[in-house]
Amino acid sequence: MKIIKFSFFLVLCYVSGWSQNIWTKPPAHIPNDVSIDAPLMGNGDVTMSVGFKGDQLRYYLSKNDFWRLRSKADRLSGPRVVGFVDIKVNGFNDENFSAEQSLKNGITSCLLQKDEQKIMARSWVSATENLIFLELSTSGKAAKVTIRLTAPENRQAKLKSGKVGNVYWQTRSFTDSVDIPTEVSVALKTFNYKDSSVVLQPGKKVIVGLSIESRFKKTKPLDAVLNRISKLDEKSVAALMNKHNNWWKLYWSKSNITVEDPVLMKAYYQGLYTMAACSRDPKFPPGIFGWTTTDKPAWNGDYHLNYNFQAPFYALYAANRLQQGAPHDGPLIDFMPRGEWYAKNVTHTRGVLYPVGIGPLGIEVTRNFAVGGYQKQADIELGGLFYQQRSNASYGLINIAQHWRCTYDPAYGKKIYPYALAIANFWEDYLKLENGRYIIYGDAIHEGSGQDMNPILSLGLVRNAFELIIDLSSTLKVDKNRQTKWKDILSKLSDFPVQIRNGRKVFRYTEKGMDWADGNGLGIQQIYPSNAITLDSKEEELQVALNTIDEMKRWQDTNTSNSFFMAAIRVGYHPSVVLNELHKYALHTYPNGFQLNNPHGIENSCTVANALNEMLCMSAGNVIRLFSGFPGDQTASFKNIRAWGAFLVSAELKHGIVSEVQLHSEQARPCILVNPWPGQKIQLIRNGKKAELVAGDRISFNTGINETIKLKAGDPAS
Repeated sequence: MKIIKFSFFLVLCYVSGWSQNIWTKPPAHIPNDVSIDAPLMGNGDVTMSVGFKGDQLRYYLSKNDFWRLRSKADRLSGPRVVGFVDIKVNGFNDENFSAEQSLKNGITSCLLQKDEQKIMARSWVSATENLIFLELSTSGKAAKVTIRLTAPENRQAKLKSGKVGNVYWQTRSFTDSVDIPTEVSVALKTFNYKDSSVVLQPGKKVIVGLSIESRFKKTKPLDAVLNRISKLDEKSVAALMNKHNNWWKLYWSKSNITVEDPVLMKAYYQGLYTMAACSRDPKFPPGIFGWTTTDKPAWNGDYHLNYNFQAPFYALYAANRLQQGAPHDGPLIDFMPRGEWYAKNVTHTRGVLYPVGIGPLGIEVTRNFAVGGYQKQADIELGGLFYQQRSNASYGLINIAQHWRCTYDPAYGKKIYPYALAIANFWEDYLKLENGRYIIYGDAIHEGSGQDMNPILSLGLVRNAFELIIDLSSTLKVDKNRQTKWKDILSKLSDFPVQIRNGRKVFRYTEKGMDWADGNGLGIQQIYPSNAITLDSKEEELQVALNTIDEMKRWQDTNTSNSFFMAAIRVGYHPSVVLNELHKYALHTYPNGFQLNNPHGIENSCTVANALNEMLCMSAGNVIRLFSGFPGDQTASFKNIRAWGAFLVSAELKHGIVSEVQLHSEQARPCILVNPWPGQKIQLIRNGKKAELVAGDRISFNTGINETIKLKAGDPAS
């Protein structure tokens, strides 16, 4: 697919959002077990993509809570297509098709153009209701189109359809041989037309409305969609569009950044757009592909727990998009009973042990996976597909920890505490104390790499888990009597293994077992996303980290990019190199932002956003650093990046000078900040009133609940 045009606009004095992407070849009619390259729309529950092939414009309808829910592998479980809206248009072919999408509000315009004839289709998924609208129009001459509501062939699915007045409806369900029945209904109405054939007249538009609902949201979804669609008319569409635009306006106001590079700006906001469109349902986050266009997605379209599921959420907490980040936790918490069973029967421990792939509501989509090819007999234990890894549940704690550290919301802490405690319980039992240090045995760092000892990723994840549980315990005032044990584990946990490679000391993937791999970047994931190494780590450890980054250089990688950029930034790797590589990475995409030739769906959607947030405002380890990972000779600014400690931070960099620094404290936690004006005192202005002066290379000060503090450079420090 070729991008022939791109433009980017300033909105409300900052780049929020809208860009144009032009598709000039048909992106549709391909399964989503390869990277989707179609325009993407959605409201976090209902999602839709579109493309053209032959003489047919097809809209793929999907819904995050529509799965075939069975704990069984071999494509017997996974997300399923809701249906298709097929618009047949005679006289055009693939070369006549193009599409343009606005990131400001997701409105997508498709154009069929041949000679003087143009047919336009404008579509959007309502941000505030499970409604979809298509607006069809023509110029040049009249055109006849046929609109059909269809669904893919599937013997496992029950399909019912009919017509009530001028409303076509369709119900699709999976109720046989499943653990949890599912059902979804769609109602379609072409305003002012009674049948599926429509004659488009120049200067007049035809509106098609759809209502979609599932049994999880409504007891009788068909009744719900028929009732809702019956109340829609052209006047109500205008009101819904206003609500839709207001939702997106509020979404873009949550935070914003500016950098000089328009390629990176576009990628930043496109990633946040993607996650807004596919993530909002607290029980049903997006699967590995985000959008469902086939009933047979690769990897069962699952929640793949050894990074693929977690990666698209990495940026959302710093970007202050908590509503989009919240769905991440649902499947992990719901799987706890099964995880406890595995821990008890596989590793004979307390806590939880998770397989590589799960689904929503406790469903295990990799259950009883067939041995052969990639899967070896040792990879499957008591029916669970583990690939000999013990770290999947701990990997699930990464985004939970980030959400907690960026909010310190007591209600959220209470919600996730049982999951965090279960992971602590598991490692308490699984770790072996030998010769004064805790060791991990029998834990594969790579899928199926064998009985590795001290895999570096797991060592990082264990550190993250115990640091989090101690923080939760202290803040929530629970289980304080257990902290002595947890602190002992942290103090005696094995060091990260190292080796000499090309004359330099670098990290080794395991202490015994796999030493290195050119096909992945697992050797840096103790830095990120595990948060085990920061700029406050020991100088020798930081140098090993820098050597490892330099040795790998895995900037564009099928599995690693979403963690590699962050790891490089975290340890102070050359900012200009990182920014240049990030620019190249942002260009290596389809028009919708998906990485070229990457089969893993949405996992890299927010890689650029995550990296830029970190370069502008780093806060790992509860120390805020402004622009520490950003080239000092460039101009940049940000507003309301969410930092560890529940601070919303804003600042500007211009000609190497930091200004406009402001922090909003939500939870009255103490703030530690690396002085952005070395050698100068800092004047604090609290809620508009001049307060104390603070000084030092690293300053600290107390804050109040919902207190806004501005910082200005003061007199030179004495």
